[in-house]
Amino acid sequence: MGWKAAEKLIRHWKILRGDNVMIIRGKDKGETGIIKRVIRSQNRLIVEGKNLVKKHIKQGPGHEGGIFTVEAPLHASNVQVLDPVTGKPCKIGVKYLEDGTKLVSRILRWILCWRRHTILRQGRACLTFEEPLDLI
Repeated sequence: MGWKAAEKLIRHWKILRGDNVMIIRGKDKGETGIIKRVIRSQNRLIVEGKNLVKKHIKQGPGHEGGIFTVEAPLHASNVQVLDPVTGKPCKIGVKYLEDGTKLVSRILRWILCWRRHTILRQGRACLTFEEPLDLI
């Protein structure tokens, strides 16, 4: 057992690192968190502080062994993005406006600033947004 590639990859990801999401299936159902890492080759993502499992690590040169608690990945279909206005989970529909940097929530049709270009430019570096998303 170990790493396994997904049979059918998600082509256009609407969920990115730094998004606030709600877990809709699994042992942490109903809890919210921020996406820490997206694993596109497996259609999975890691939510910060959720889906915790125990991992047994063997002692080796340079590190100590023991039982550690780590965050396990969730399938992308088991989370939904939270609407910043209502705080409820919603489906995301992508709609480009004149400047090409917007996306629309399907529930309220609020137009939200989309920071995809900054997220993708920074690569794997951790993102923290001090200010909330701007609403128009």
